[in-house]
Amino acid sequence: MSDATLLSGITQHMLQTTRLKTGYLQAGNGRIPVVLVHGNVSSALFFQPLMQTLAATGHYTIYAPDMRGYGASEAAPVDATRGVRDFSDDLSAFVNALDLTAFHLLGWSLGGNVVMQYVMDYPAHVRTLVLESAGSPFGFGGTKDVQGTPTWPDFAGSGGGTANPDFVQRLARGDRSDEPGSPRNVMNTFYFKPPFRVTPELEEIYVTAMLSTVTGNGNYPGDTTASTNWPLVAPGTQGVNNALAPAYLNQAALAAATAKPPILWIHGADDQIVSDYSFFDLGVLGELGLVPGWPGRELYPPQPMKSQVRAVLEHYQQAGGSYREVVIPDCGHSPHVEKQDAFVQLLTEFFV
Repeated sequence: MSDATLLSGITQHMLQTTRLKTGYLQAGNGRIPVVLVHGNVSSALFFQPLMQTLAATGHYTIYAPDMRGYGASEAAPVDATRGVRDFSDDLSAFVNALDLTAFHLLGWSLGGNVVMQYVMDYPAHVRTLVLESAGSPFGFGGTKDVQGTPTWPDFAGSGGGTANPDFVQRLARGDRSDEPGSPRNVMNTFYFKPPFRVTPELEEIYVTAMLSTVTGNGNYPGDTTASTNWPLVAPGTQGVNNALAPAYLNQAALAAATAKPPILWIHGADDQIVSDYSFFDLGVLGELGLVPGWPGRELYPPQPMKSQVRAVLEHYQQAGGSYREVVIPDCGHSPHVEKQDAFVQLLTEFFV
Protein backbone atom coordinates (compact mmCIF):
# COMPACT_ATOMS: atom_id res chain seq x y z
CA MET A 1 0.00 0.00 0.00
CA SER A 2 1.47 3.37 -0.97
CA ASP A 3 1.50 6.41 1.26
CA ALA A 4 -0.66 8.13 -1.38
CA THR A 5 -3.62 6.01 -0.30
CA LEU A 6 -3.28 6.91 3.41
CA LEU A 7 -4.85 10.00 4.94
CA SER A 8 -3.32 12.02 7.77
CA GLY A 9 -3.29 10.17 11.08
CA ILE A 10 -3.85 6.75 9.50
CA THR A 11 -1.10 4.13 9.70
CA GLN A 12 -0.91 0.85 7.84
CA HIS A 13 0.37 -2.36 9.44
CA MET A 14 0.86 -6.04 8.65
CA LEU A 15 0.11 -8.72 11.21
CA GLN A 16 0.76 -12.45 10.98
CA THR A 17 -2.10 -14.13 12.80
CA THR A 18 -2.62 -17.83 13.41
CA ARG A 19 -4.63 -17.93 10.16
CA LEU A 20 -3.13 -15.52 7.63
CA LYS A 21 -1.11 -12.38 7.00
CA THR A 22 -3.48 -9.50 7.64
CA GLY A 23 -3.12 -5.90 6.58
CA TYR A 24 -4.89 -3.32 8.69
CA LEU A 25 -5.25 0.41 9.26
CA GLN A 26 -5.05 2.05 12.65
CA ALA A 27 -5.90 5.51 13.97
CA GLY A 28 -6.22 7.20 17.36
CA ASN A 29 -4.79 6.38 20.76
CA GLY A 30 -7.87 6.40 22.96
CA ARG A 31 -8.64 3.80 25.58
CA ILE A 32 -11.69 2.34 23.78
CA PRO A 33 -10.98 -0.06 20.88
CA VAL A 34 -13.22 -0.05 17.81
CA VAL A 35 -12.93 -2.63 15.02
CA LEU A 36 -14.33 -1.89 11.54
CA VAL A 37 -14.97 -4.59 8.93
CA HIS A 38 -15.39 -3.52 5.29
CA GLY A 39 -17.69 -4.86 2.59
CA ASN A 40 -17.36 -6.73 -0.69
CA VAL A 41 -15.25 -5.23 -3.50
CA SER A 42 -13.65 -2.71 -1.16
CA SER A 43 -11.06 -2.58 1.61
CA ALA A 44 -10.32 -0.82 4.89
CA LEU A 45 -9.36 2.27 2.84
CA PHE A 46 -13.06 3.16 2.65
CA PHE A 47 -13.07 3.79 6.41
CA GLN A 48 -10.30 6.40 6.58
CA PRO A 49 -12.34 9.62 7.01
CA LEU A 50 -14.51 7.86 9.60
CA MET A 51 -11.39 6.69 11.43
CA GLN A 52 -9.97 10.22 11.43
CA THR A 53 -13.16 11.65 12.89
CA LEU A 54 -13.46 9.00 15.61
CA ALA A 55 -9.77 9.37 16.46
CA ALA A 56 -10.15 13.14 16.83
CA THR A 57 -12.49 12.63 19.81
CA GLY A 58 -9.55 11.25 21.80
CA HIS A 59 -11.65 8.35 23.09
CA TYR A 60 -10.94 5.57 20.60
CA THR A 61 -8.25 3.48 18.98
CA ILE A 62 -9.64 2.28 15.68
CA TYR A 63 -8.55 -0.86 13.82
CA ALA A 64 -9.74 -1.70 10.30
CA PRO A 65 -8.47 -5.04 8.94
CA ASP A 66 -8.59 -6.04 5.30
CA MET A 67 -10.41 -9.32 4.81
CA ARG A 68 -8.67 -12.15 2.98
CA GLY A 69 -8.48 -11.41 -0.71
CA TYR A 70 -8.85 -7.64 -0.27
CA GLY A 71 -6.51 -4.73 0.36
CA ALA A 72 -3.13 -5.69 1.79
CA SER A 73 -4.21 -9.01 3.28
CA GLU A 74 -3.22 -12.44 2.05
CA ALA A 75 -5.41 -13.79 -0.74
CA ALA A 76 -6.16 -17.06 1.02
CA PRO A 77 -9.02 -18.89 -0.73
CA VAL A 78 -12.50 -18.80 0.78
CA ASP A 79 -14.21 -22.10 1.62
CA ALA A 80 -17.76 -21.06 0.78
CA THR A 81 -19.27 -24.19 2.30
CA ARG A 82 -18.51 -22.59 5.69
CA GLY A 83 -20.59 -19.51 4.84
CA VAL A 84 -18.67 -16.45 6.07
CA ARG A 85 -16.90 -18.38 8.83
CA ASP A 86 -13.52 -18.09 7.10
CA PHE A 87 -13.88 -14.34 7.50
CA SER A 88 -15.20 -14.45 11.07
CA ASP A 89 -12.47 -16.89 12.11
CA ASP A 90 -9.92 -14.55 10.53
CA LEU A 91 -11.40 -11.69 12.54
CA SER A 92 -11.12 -13.72 15.73
CA ALA A 93 -7.45 -14.45 15.00
CA PHE A 94 -6.88 -10.75 14.30
CA VAL A 95 -8.37 -9.42 17.54
CA ASN A 96 -6.64 -12.17 19.51
CA ALA A 97 -3.28 -11.22 18.01
CA LEU A 98 -3.89 -7.62 19.10
CA ASP A 99 -5.08 -8.83 22.52
CA LEU A 100 -8.38 -6.94 22.23
CA THR A 101 -10.67 -8.23 24.96
CA ALA A 102 -13.55 -5.72 24.92
CA PHE A 103 -14.27 -3.73 21.80
CA HIS A 104 -16.99 -2.14 19.69
CA LEU A 105 -17.51 -3.94 16.39
CA LEU A 106 -18.89 -2.54 13.12
CA GLY A 107 -19.51 -4.35 9.85
CA TRP A 108 -20.48 -2.71 6.56
CA SER A 109 -22.40 -4.71 3.90
CA LEU A 110 -20.65 -8.11 3.64
CA GLY A 111 -18.84 -7.03 6.79
CA GLY A 112 -22.23 -6.96 8.50
CA ASN A 113 -22.64 -10.66 7.80
CA VAL A 114 -19.10 -11.28 9.05
CA VAL A 115 -19.68 -9.49 12.36
CA MET A 116 -23.02 -11.23 12.89
CA GLN A 117 -21.21 -14.54 12.43
CA TYR A 118 -18.49 -13.36 14.80
CA VAL A 119 -21.06 -12.67 17.52
CA MET A 120 -22.58 -16.09 16.93
CA ASP A 121 -19.22 -17.86 17.20
CA TYR A 122 -17.16 -15.58 19.49
CA PRO A 123 -19.65 -13.55 21.53
CA ALA A 124 -17.73 -12.88 24.72
CA HIS A 125 -15.77 -9.70 23.99
CA VAL A 126 -18.06 -7.55 21.82
CA ARG A 127 -19.34 -4.49 23.71
CA THR A 128 -21.69 -3.28 20.98
CA LEU A 129 -22.44 -4.38 17.42
CA VAL A 130 -23.10 -1.95 14.57
CA LEU A 131 -24.61 -3.29 11.35
CA GLU A 132 -24.12 -0.77 8.54
CA SER A 133 -26.11 -1.64 5.41
CA ALA A 134 -25.64 -5.27 6.45
CA GLY A 135 -26.35 -8.06 4.03
CA SER A 136 -29.32 -10.31 4.70
CA PRO A 137 -28.75 -13.03 7.31
CA PHE A 138 -30.09 -15.40 4.63
CA GLY A 139 -27.44 -14.43 2.10
CA PHE A 140 -27.66 -12.69 -1.25
CA GLY A 141 -30.12 -14.08 -3.78
CA GLY A 142 -32.00 -17.35 -3.85
CA THR A 143 -34.61 -16.74 -1.11
CA LYS A 144 -38.10 -15.31 -1.38
CA ASP A 145 -39.58 -14.33 2.00
CA VAL A 146 -38.68 -13.00 5.43
CA GLN A 147 -38.07 -16.54 6.71
CA GLY A 148 -35.40 -17.10 4.06
CA THR A 149 -37.32 -19.82 2.19
CA PRO A 150 -35.31 -21.01 -0.84
CA THR A 151 -36.65 -19.99 -4.21
CA TRP A 152 -35.36 -23.27 -5.66
CA PRO A 153 -34.01 -26.35 -3.85
CA ASP A 154 -30.53 -25.71 -5.29
CA PHE A 155 -30.61 -21.95 -4.44
CA ALA A 156 -30.29 -21.00 -8.11
CA GLY A 157 -29.83 -17.28 -8.56
CA SER A 158 -27.18 -16.94 -5.87
CA GLY A 159 -23.43 -17.46 -5.69
CA GLY A 160 -20.43 -16.80 -7.88
CA GLY A 161 -22.24 -17.15 -11.19
CA THR A 162 -24.45 -14.14 -10.48
CA ALA A 163 -21.59 -11.62 -10.70
CA ASN A 164 -21.36 -9.54 -13.85
CA PRO A 165 -18.43 -11.08 -15.79
CA ASP A 166 -17.54 -7.75 -17.41
CA PHE A 167 -17.22 -6.16 -13.95
CA VAL A 168 -15.01 -9.01 -12.77
CA GLN A 169 -12.77 -8.57 -15.82
CA ARG A 170 -12.54 -4.83 -15.20
CA LEU A 171 -11.42 -5.48 -11.63
CA ALA A 172 -8.83 -7.98 -12.82
CA ARG A 173 -7.29 -5.58 -15.33
CA GLY A 174 -7.32 -2.59 -12.95
CA ASP A 175 -9.82 -0.47 -14.88
CA ARG A 176 -9.78 3.10 -13.47
CA SER A 177 -12.06 4.55 -16.16
CA ASP A 178 -15.48 6.10 -15.61
CA GLU A 179 -17.11 3.96 -18.30
CA PRO A 180 -20.49 2.33 -17.56
CA GLY A 181 -19.81 -0.87 -15.64
CA SER A 182 -16.37 0.20 -14.43
CA PRO A 183 -15.58 -0.02 -10.69
CA ARG A 184 -15.60 3.79 -10.47
CA ASN A 185 -18.97 4.00 -12.19
CA VAL A 186 -20.44 1.20 -10.04
CA MET A 187 -19.23 2.96 -6.89
CA ASN A 188 -20.73 6.31 -7.83
CA THR A 189 -23.97 4.75 -9.04
CA PHE A 190 -24.60 2.11 -6.38
CA TYR A 191 -22.27 2.47 -3.38
CA PHE A 192 -23.45 6.08 -3.08
CA LYS A 193 -26.77 7.67 -3.97
CA PRO A 194 -26.26 9.91 -7.03
CA PRO A 195 -25.42 12.71 -7.42
CA PHE A 196 -23.25 12.33 -4.31
CA ARG A 197 -19.52 12.09 -5.01
CA VAL A 198 -16.53 12.25 -2.72
CA THR A 199 -13.55 14.50 -3.40
CA PRO A 200 -11.29 13.54 -6.32
CA GLU A 201 -8.58 12.48 -3.84
CA LEU A 202 -10.92 10.15 -1.97
CA GLU A 203 -12.43 8.83 -5.18
CA GLU A 204 -9.02 7.65 -6.37
CA ILE A 205 -8.35 6.01 -2.99
CA TYR A 206 -11.71 4.23 -3.04
CA VAL A 207 -11.20 3.01 -6.61
CA THR A 208 -7.80 1.68 -5.49
CA ALA A 209 -9.61 -0.15 -2.68
CA MET A 210 -12.04 -1.74 -5.11
CA LEU A 211 -9.25 -2.77 -7.46
CA SER A 212 -7.43 -4.51 -4.60
CA THR A 213 -10.11 -7.23 -4.80
CA VAL A 214 -8.47 -10.52 -5.81
CA THR A 215 -10.46 -12.19 -8.56
CA GLY A 216 -10.79 -15.91 -9.27
CA ASN A 217 -12.64 -19.01 -8.14
CA GLY A 218 -11.14 -18.95 -4.66
CA ASN A 219 -11.86 -15.29 -4.00
CA TYR A 220 -14.14 -12.91 -5.93
CA PRO A 221 -16.65 -13.91 -7.11
CA GLY A 222 -16.04 -17.66 -6.80
CA ASP A 223 -16.96 -20.66 -8.91
CA THR A 224 -20.41 -21.59 -10.16
CA THR A 225 -22.62 -24.61 -10.77
CA ALA A 226 -25.02 -25.04 -13.67
CA SER A 227 -28.71 -25.36 -12.79
CA THR A 228 -31.85 -26.36 -14.61
CA ASN A 229 -33.69 -23.68 -12.61
CA TRP A 230 -33.84 -20.04 -13.67
CA PRO A 231 -31.46 -18.22 -14.01
CA LEU A 232 -29.49 -21.44 -14.73
CA VAL A 233 -26.69 -20.86 -12.20
CA ALA A 234 -26.43 -22.18 -8.64
CA PRO A 235 -23.75 -21.71 -5.98
CA GLY A 236 -20.32 -23.24 -6.28
CA THR A 237 -18.18 -24.10 -3.26
CA GLN A 238 -15.42 -21.50 -3.37
CA GLY A 239 -15.12 -17.74 -3.14
CA VAL A 240 -16.84 -14.84 -1.48
CA ASN A 241 -20.11 -14.68 -3.44
CA ASN A 242 -20.69 -18.35 -2.77
CA ALA A 243 -19.98 -17.74 0.92
CA LEU A 244 -22.93 -15.33 0.74
CA ALA A 245 -25.18 -17.89 -0.95
CA PRO A 246 -28.08 -19.10 1.22
CA ALA A 247 -27.00 -22.67 0.51
CA TYR A 248 -24.27 -22.06 3.10
CA LEU A 249 -25.21 -18.85 4.91
CA ASN A 250 -28.11 -18.81 7.37
CA GLN A 251 -27.70 -16.50 10.35
CA ALA A 252 -31.18 -16.91 11.83
CA ALA A 253 -29.45 -18.39 14.89
CA LEU A 254 -28.10 -14.95 15.83
CA ALA A 255 -30.88 -14.93 18.43
CA ALA A 256 -29.26 -17.95 20.11
CA ALA A 257 -25.90 -16.22 20.68
CA THR A 258 -24.78 -16.88 24.25
CA ALA A 259 -23.89 -13.22 24.74
CA LYS A 260 -26.06 -10.56 23.14
CA PRO A 261 -24.41 -7.17 22.69
CA PRO A 262 -26.76 -4.31 21.87
CA ILE A 263 -27.13 -3.86 18.11
CA LEU A 264 -27.43 -0.64 16.12
CA TRP A 265 -28.62 -1.24 12.55
CA ILE A 266 -27.97 1.75 10.29
CA HIS A 267 -28.94 1.78 6.63
CA GLY A 268 -29.67 4.28 3.89
CA ALA A 269 -33.25 4.79 2.78
CA ASP A 270 -32.17 4.62 -0.87
CA ASP A 271 -29.75 1.69 -0.77
CA GLN A 272 -29.81 -0.05 -4.16
CA ILE A 273 -27.57 -2.96 -3.13
CA VAL A 274 -29.10 -4.27 0.10
CA SER A 275 -32.79 -3.58 -0.34
CA ASP A 276 -36.17 -5.21 -0.60
CA TYR A 277 -35.83 -4.33 -4.30
CA SER A 278 -32.10 -4.62 -4.94
CA PHE A 279 -30.73 -3.83 -8.38
CA PHE A 280 -28.18 -6.61 -7.82
CA ASP A 281 -30.90 -9.23 -7.18
CA LEU A 282 -31.77 -11.43 -10.15
CA GLY A 283 -35.41 -11.46 -9.09
CA VAL A 284 -35.47 -7.70 -9.63
CA LEU A 285 -33.43 -7.83 -12.83
CA GLY A 286 -35.72 -10.51 -14.19
CA GLU A 287 -38.83 -8.51 -13.38
CA LEU A 288 -37.31 -5.50 -15.14
CA GLY A 289 -36.71 -7.62 -18.24
CA LEU A 290 -32.91 -7.38 -17.95
CA VAL A 291 -32.44 -11.14 -17.50
CA PRO A 292 -34.57 -13.21 -19.89
CA GLY A 293 -36.76 -16.11 -18.85
CA TRP A 294 -37.86 -14.78 -15.43
CA PRO A 295 -40.57 -17.16 -14.17
CA GLY A 296 -42.60 -14.45 -12.43
CA ARG A 297 -43.14 -13.16 -8.91
CA GLU A 298 -44.92 -16.28 -7.69
CA LEU A 299 -41.84 -18.44 -8.32
CA TYR A 300 -39.01 -15.92 -8.14
CA PRO A 301 -39.93 -12.67 -6.37
CA PRO A 302 -37.38 -10.01 -5.38
CA GLN A 303 -35.55 -10.98 -2.19
CA PRO A 304 -36.81 -8.89 0.77
CA MET A 305 -33.31 -8.31 2.13
CA LYS A 306 -33.99 -5.52 4.63
CA SER A 307 -37.15 -7.24 5.84
CA GLN A 308 -35.08 -10.38 6.44
CA VAL A 309 -32.56 -8.42 8.53
CA ARG A 310 -35.40 -6.90 10.53
CA ALA A 311 -37.04 -10.29 11.15
CA VAL A 312 -33.82 -11.79 12.50
CA LEU A 313 -33.18 -8.76 14.71
CA GLU A 314 -36.73 -8.99 16.06
CA HIS A 315 -36.04 -12.61 17.07
CA TYR A 316 -32.77 -11.44 18.64
CA GLN A 317 -34.71 -8.95 20.73
CA GLN A 318 -37.34 -11.49 21.70
CA ALA A 319 -34.54 -13.77 22.89
CA GLY A 320 -33.23 -11.13 25.30
CA GLY A 321 -31.05 -8.95 23.09
CA SER A 322 -31.77 -5.40 21.99
CA TYR A 323 -31.54 -3.54 18.73
CA ARG A 324 -32.24 -0.11 17.29
CA GLU A 325 -32.89 0.55 13.62
CA VAL A 326 -31.95 3.91 12.09
CA VAL A 327 -32.83 4.69 8.47
CA ILE A 328 -30.84 7.62 7.10
CA PRO A 329 -32.79 9.56 4.46
CA ASP A 330 -31.35 10.55 1.08
CA CYS A 331 -28.57 7.97 1.50
CA GLY A 332 -27.40 4.91 -0.41
CA HIS A 333 -25.28 1.93 0.62
CA SER A 334 -22.51 3.82 2.45
CA PRO A 335 -23.84 5.99 5.28
CA HIS A 336 -20.37 6.31 6.85
CA VAL A 337 -19.25 8.07 3.65
CA GLU A 338 -22.38 9.83 2.44
CA LYS A 339 -23.70 11.07 5.80
CA GLN A 340 -20.58 10.98 7.96
CA ASP A 341 -21.63 13.59 10.54
CA ALA A 342 -24.94 11.88 11.29
CA PHE A 343 -23.23 8.49 11.24
CA VAL A 344 -20.52 9.53 13.71
CA GLN A 345 -23.10 11.03 16.05
CA LEU A 346 -25.04 7.76 16.05
CA LEU A 347 -21.87 5.78 16.79
CA THR A 348 -20.56 7.94 19.60
CA GLU A 349 -23.97 7.99 21.29
CA PHE A 350 -24.13 4.20 20.97
CA PHE A 351 -20.55 3.42 22.08
CA VAL A 352 -21.07 3.45 25.85
